[in-house]
Amino acid sequence: MKSDFNLGIKKTLSILNEMQSEKIIGRYAIGGAIAAFIYVEPAFTADIDIFVIMDGASLDPLGPINDWLKGRGYDKYVREGLLIEGWAVQFIPASNPLEKDALARAIPVDLEGVQTWIFSQEHLMALCLELGRPKDHARLASFLLGKTYDEKLFMEIINRFDLAKKWTMFKSQMTDL
Repeated sequence: MKSDFNLGIKKTLSILNEMQSEKIIGRYAIGGAIAAFIYVEPAFTADIDIFVIMDGASLDPLGPINDWLKGRGYDKYVREGLLIEGWAVQFIPASNPLEKDALARAIPVDLEGVQTWIFSQEHLMALCLELGRPKDHARLASFLLGKTYDEKLFMEIINRFDLAKKWTMFKSQMTDL
């Protein structure tokens, strides 16, 4: 894992941890480009993707998060993210089995002196494959070129979440380039 993560997100992460300690959110983990940065070369991102388990019974599952943050002066949105200490934070309910597994198996890391959690490299790779957007395929290729992932674990995730066909298609596209 890269140890030179220095994007000044300490205050943002501290707010998230405060939300967790006050039980506004449960377990959370960083996904997307910020999590990928820990493993591969950085790519530009304007937000932090925070995956959380939401209360399925609520018609407004993000309501408690928005209310808590609004009460502390965080009520400005930038694109799809709520601005928290300079970072647009997008709260994403872990809604499918792969996202829930990635959240359950998130890795604890220290970023700028703040304890937080990120998705494992192998889960990020599987999520890139599942989403299949061009930027996700580019990120997946970066992971593969880095060769620092656990191939056995990645293949176990691919098979467990029925992504083998997408993996085969992705590999064939890579060899066609």
